[in-house]
Parts: sequence; C-alpha cells; structure tokens
Amino acid sequence: MVRLTVDLIARTNNHLRSKKDETVTQYLRRVTHLNFSNKHIDFLDDLSACKNLTVLYLYDNNIREIRILGFLTALTHLYLQNNCITCIESLSGLKQLEKLYLGGNYLTVIEGLEGLQELRELHIESQKIPPGEKLLFDPRTLHSLSKSLSVLNISNNKIDELKELSVLENITQLVALDNNFNDIQDLEFVLSKWPRLWRMDLTGNPICQKPKYRDKVIVISKALEILDGREIKEIARKFLLNWKASKDARKKSREENLAGRLVFQQFYGFEHPHSILPVQFQNQGYIEKDKPKYFLMAQKQSDHKPSHLQKPVAKKTINISEDIRQLAVKDPTNSLPGQDVLEPHLRSQVVL
Repeated sequence: MVRLTVDLIARTNNHLRSKKDETVTQYLRRVTHLNFSNKHIDFLDDLSACKNLTVLYLYDNNIREIRILGFLTALTHLYLQNNCITCIESLSGLKQLEKLYLGGNYLTVIEGLEGLQELRELHIESQKIPPGEKLLFDPRTLHSLSKSLSVLNISNNKIDELKELSVLENITQLVALDNNFNDIQDLEFVLSKWPRLWRMDLTGNPICQKPKYRDKVIVISKALEILDGREIKEIARKFLLNWKASKDARKKSREENLAGRLVFQQFYGFEHPHSILPVQFQNQGYIEKDKPKYFLMAQKQSDHKPSHLQKPVAKKTINISEDIRQLAVKDPTNSLPGQDVLEPHLRSQVVL
C-alpha cells in the first residue's frame, strides 16, 4: 500500500530543490508539475500545500478516492486514467481545470463536475461498466459544461444515443469509438446542434454500416473536416451538397405534382362515372356561393327505363319472293316478263 504524501513528494523530487536551505513547505509551494504515474499509489494524502500545482499525473495507479484533490485550486491538467475510481466527487473546487482524464476507471455516471466552468477536454473512455449497463450523464453536469467543453472522448462505454449530449453546444471534437450507436436520426439531430464540430470518430459503431452513412454525415455537418479518421475533401462535399439539392428539388416537384393531381381530382371528380357540366347548366337553387365552378351531374330518377335498357325491336325477316308478289299485285305492268297476271276488272269474265 502506497500513500501519496507531501513528504513522499519532497523526497522523490529532492533533486529539484535549487536552494539547500529551502524548506519542504517552500518547495511544495513552488512546484507546478508532479508526475506520480505508475507508482502503485492507493491513497492520496492532503496535498493542499502544493498551492501552485497546475499539472498532476496520477495515471496507472490503484487510486479509489479523489476527493482530496478538490483543494488543488490551481490545477489545469489532471491525469487519472487506469485507476479504480468509482465516483467523481468534490472536484467542483477546481475552478481552473481545463483537461480531465478519467479513462479506464469504474465510473457508471458522469456527475459532480458542476462548477468546472473552464473545462475544455473530458476523456472518460473505456469505463469498466457492469454487463447490461451503459455510461450515463447527469444533466446538471452536462448543463454546467455546455459552454466550455470542446473535446469529448466517450469511446467504448456501451452508449447507444447522443441526444442528451446535444446541450454541449461548443463541441469541436467527438471521439466515440466502439459504442452502440445505430440511429441515424439521433445522429442527425445532434449534428444539427454542433455547428463547430470539425472532427468526429464513430468507428466500430453499428451506424457506420448504414447505407450512405458517410455521405449523410458530410451533408449534415458543414464544418466537419475529419470523419472516422479520414479527411473530407471539399470537392466531395460540394458534389454531395449539389446531389442533395437536386434530389430535394425532384422530391419537391413530385410532391407538388401529386398534390395538384389530388386537388384536381377532388375539384372535378374525374373518378366519378357521371358527366361534368359547366356551372351555367346547373340548378342555381342548389349551389351555394363560393362553391367550385363545376359540379357532378347526378343521375336523374325517372319512371321510364333508360333507352339502353329497353327491349330491342325484332327486325323483319326479308322474303324476296313475297315482296315481288306483293309488288306485282299493286302494279301489274311492272311484273316480271313471261307471267300472265290478270287485271282485277277482267277476273269476272273468265269462264271456268
């Protein structure tokens, strides 16, 4: 078990003391950088004597509690990666802290960072989260960091959505490798809230396998310069923007045409089987003011059956012989040659 104390600091850095008669207190007040990484440290003692300490390296140790660090009010950089920290506590006093490294610990909730108004970088990647859980964010912490935070590393934390992070309006770099992001609409929403984002890496997320994923991200985020480790060429962005504009124009034209056809059909009623007549032929008593100028003529009720439903009259059968005989009776002079047809007034003189 190793405890970090001011005596340990003084003994370890004895060669840095420039004056032989300089006391430990004077030296601790002068020191600005301390590196105690990978020293098997388990506990932190009171380090408030290091009033001007700005950079502290404590990564690769066995530290569990960090509340004592809240008294180092001059700190700007704090490195605590790969320890055994389960809770962020009592760091609100670090008013000048700019960079905080907490990757590789046992955090399940990012909280307790209210008051860190100068924090620009937060690195919380690869937390050892229990199975079935994901890294969560306290809304109060996010709200307190909304104006200052510009770099966020949340890789490998089983996170499945970014929407709650949209309040971080000044984000310029997001590193979120190997998470569970899969919703392109969630990503589109967040990108619309981050106008200053120029670097984003989502490598290892399911969303990267979506069709046209890269193209969609480039079109949405105008300021993005590097996506998933690959630079975005300006000529590629212009091509995609022109393609998107052309696609939207075609879609809008189709929608307008479809809307026009629907209105036209509703206005004129072409789907109705009956006729359409101009307004001057309609019954004015049944038409209200400001109605459409055309109307559907309803089929009139009648006691008579429609003509197309009446039984057709049978055609007369043509008999040529009978027609010739009748003609001969009416006009004997036009009879066929070789036939003797008696005139009616001579029939009585025939002797039988």
